[in-house]
Amino acid sequence: MKKILIIEDETSIAELERDYLESHGFSVDLVSSGEVGLRQALQNDYDLLILDLMLPEVDGFEICRQLRQTKDIPILMVSAKKEEIDKIRGLGLGADDYMTKPFSPGELVARVKAHLARYERLMGAREGKSDQIRIRGLIIDKPSRRIFINEQEAVLTSKEYDLLMFMAQHPNRVFNKEELFERIWGLDSTGDLTTVTVHIRRIREKIELNPSNPQYIETIWGVGYRFKI
Repeated sequence: MKKILIIEDETSIAELERDYLESHGFSVDLVSSGEVGLRQALQNDYDLLILDLMLPEVDGFEICRQLRQTKDIPILMVSAKKEEIDKIRGLGLGADDYMTKPFSPGELVARVKAHLARYERLMGAREGKSDQIRIRGLIIDKPSRRIFINEQEAVLTSKEYDLLMFMAQHPNRVFNKEELFERIWGLDSTGDLTTVTVHIRRIREKIELNPSNPQYIETIWGVGYRFKI
């Protein structure tokens, strides 16, 4: 049975979410305090976290930031705040999804199932064959440093490969250009950050069916890029 933690200070909403999730076979814990919720999430093994933004003591942004330092479970942020900047910030801190209240319990259950399924596929790929990363039609073969997309080889330069590999090894995490530049080129962030943009564009041209609507490397406007699973 999958274990889910809901950190939500509105009791009626939290109980409704719990009832729907339990009716679909999940085990659910409820916490109304941000401080207690953060501690419980860090100390226990949950399969997924449903996280409200506006919480007493510690808000959802800070909880997400701290959890992402040690946990890679799916995090679904929920909030009554509809501003785009809040969604961008939440995704930038490592949330996998952002739902705006009010939403139907059925949609919540569907998203929970979808994120858990993606996470299980990723874990299975990591454990089953560690020398390859397989996500949908993309295969990254580590020993040979070769890339295949829908069974056709895509020829990447050394830096293009390094950039793609780094992002694929950290799925659903958003990196800004400065971070990617430092990680891949080994230089400080005073360098020419357009290098990152150019390399992302070239990778998309080689692995994406439609580079203008990418399914792998996603642009999070105002923040950076993430490898989407």
